[in-house]
Amino acid sequence: MNWNQIEGNWEQFKGKVQAQWGKITGDELDVIAGNRKQLSGLLQERYGKAQDEAEREIDDWLKRN
Repeated sequence: MNWNQIEGNWEQFKGKVQAQWGKITGDELDVIAGNRKQLSGLLQERYGKAQDEAEREIDDWLKRN
């Protein structure tokens, strides 16, 4: 799966994203609206991750979904 598919079907994937990263709220997911850079930024902010680590987590999540 690629990020374009996630972005295009964001409403279906929001629950999976929130299940993976529970510190991100539903309202924040609405604002992100599938924007990968914004998701990465929130992971960095909420979980104290470096940018490369947040990107790697997103890539790993993509492979599983």
